[in-house]
Amino acid sequence: MFKAFWQLVKYGVIGVLSTIVQTGVFYALACSCLRCLAASDFAVAKLGFPMAEVDDSVRAWRFAAATAIGFVVANIFCWLMNRRFVFRPGKFRWYAEFLYFFLAAAAATLIAIALSSFLIGVFGLMTTLAVFFEVGVSFVINYFTRKFFIFRG
Repeated sequence: MFKAFWQLVKYGVIGVLSTIVQTGVFYALACSCLRCLAASDFAVAKLGFPMAEVDDSVRAWRFAAATAIGFVVANIFCWLMNRRFVFRPGKFRWYAEFLYFFLAAAAATLIAIALSSFLIGVFGLMTTLAVFFEVGVSFVINYFTRKFFIFRG
């Protein structure tokens, strides 16, 4: 029981660190080569990050690119940390393990985004609460997928 709890705690810490990596990569790109922050954005208004002086369609694809790059970098980091500190690798060859890890993360994110979007659209859930819901749903799906399918436990 204690081992499972400790594993979940380590998994959560690495999840927080991975979120920081993803957010850091996103904002590094959003403030430099893929400028995609509008003047009304919190990061521009409150933190003084540089804004993009482009139309919304350009901003949208730059946002998507910065988000995708951040997702990839964060998932590489997360995979390395999970196989080192949380789970036992070796159920699959490393490249298959990484592929399954990445696909599971992408699927969990898409499921969580769909559920969050539904809650916003149908029930008017606050966007910030939807973000927390998305993180929670992704956390649960990813943990069980990784524990019981990808790694040895």
